[in-house]
Amino acid sequence: MELRYPESKVEVRGFSAKHYDGLLDVLSLGRYGPLIGKCIELIGISPEDRILDLGAGSGRNACLMMSYLGPEGRLVAMDISREMLQQFRERCSPFPNAWGVQASIDQPLPLAGGFDKVLISFVLHGFPQKVREVILTNSWQALRPGGKLFILDYNEFPYEDAPFYIKVPFKLMECPYAFDFIGRDWKGILTTYGFGDLKEHLFFKGYIRLLQAQKG
Repeated sequence: MELRYPESKVEVRGFSAKHYDGLLDVLSLGRYGPLIGKCIELIGISPEDRILDLGAGSGRNACLMMSYLGPEGRLVAMDISREMLQQFRERCSPFPNAWGVQASIDQPLPLAGGFDKVLISFVLHGFPQKVREVILTNSWQALRPGGKLFILDYNEFPYEDAPFYIKVPFKLMECPYAFDFIGRDWKGILTTYGFGDLKEHLFFKGYIRLLQAQKG
């Protein structure tokens, strides 16, 4: 099957899919796991929440979120990669109220208004802007009134002014779409979709951000 976005790195396959979590741990010098744990804590999950995880990957984030959910809570995880979804299903098999769905998150989703929270973790930067807009529309439609969208991703920053220890790995690891992503005003973009009550939590000297927005 051809990649939908050949220049992107969000469609993970083969060796990268099989060793995805380990690679992230190595590349982040062991800091990725604690970052995810802290961000899941900040999301403020209630036991009865309905959560949609877009671009869920191996299920690492999902399993952390499931530890906050009670039997009445639900989590639906979507990823385009069959290999990543298989890892999700194996990892989250102890949780009967977690479902994995193979789907591209940039396509219309058969979900409307039923979710309390939507999480997009290190995925949005890997798409062209037009596709990101579709994903934001899908997120809006999936949330109930008052529901919250959480985007964990790069913060905005001028690449040329960044220190070398940021510029070099960013250049080596990221796709061309990421350079466009860091130059956009995401708070402003979210307000155009009707989101409000914007809050942010910064990590790694402000280069990583958990951005929270509420559906009005």
